Amino acid sequence: MSALTVGHEPGQGWDDLVRLWEETDAPEGCKVEIIEGIVTLSPTPSNDHNDIADTVQRQLYPGIPADWGIYQRLAVAVPSRHGMYVPDLLVVPRHVLTGGRNFIPADVAELVVEITSQSNASHDRITKAAGYAQAGVPLYLLIDRWAPGGPTVTLYGEPKGDVFRTLTAGKFGEAVTLPAPFELLIETSDFPGR
Repeated sequence: MSALTVGHEPGQGWDDLVRLWEETDAPEGCKVEIIEGIVTLSPTPSNDHNDIADTVQRQLYPGIPADWGIYQRLAVAVPSRHGMYVPDLLVVPRHVLTGGRNFIPADVAELVVEITSQSNASHDRITKAAGYAQAGVPLYLLIDRWAPGGPTVTLYGEPKGDVFRTLTAGKFGEAVTLPAPFELLIETSDFPGR
């Protein structure tokens, strides 16, 4: 699986990029994002990828207030980095979904979860991590199935500029503790490997 990129004219502004993103007619199931000013289409995730997302989502529900939601495929805007990311899971207060747009500002997210795919793992590790940090997302959970030393889970927090502090890092099979406001464990022992 690989990603397809769509070029745009040099000098186009954020609004032009968003319009191109909104008008991209991608095949069903594909994910359309803007990463560093380039519209990118990624194929449908693998079954293992989807299974991990479902496992994490089920574990998150007890740790969130009733007026928050957990969303898959909800776009978040990071205009300062020319980014429109579509995380695998996103926890936000439900009231931020108003306004009639098909994306929200990244800074309203309470938690972002990305699960790497082999074709675009570097985006999740580097580009998106910097964008989420710059937007002030308080917690970023990176589930890296394709890490060079084997599958890992890393929880980032305390964003400053475009950098997060690593709060917890471990291998698949080790639990990850999410701090307040979640205060729960994410068990990773059932995550499928590569």
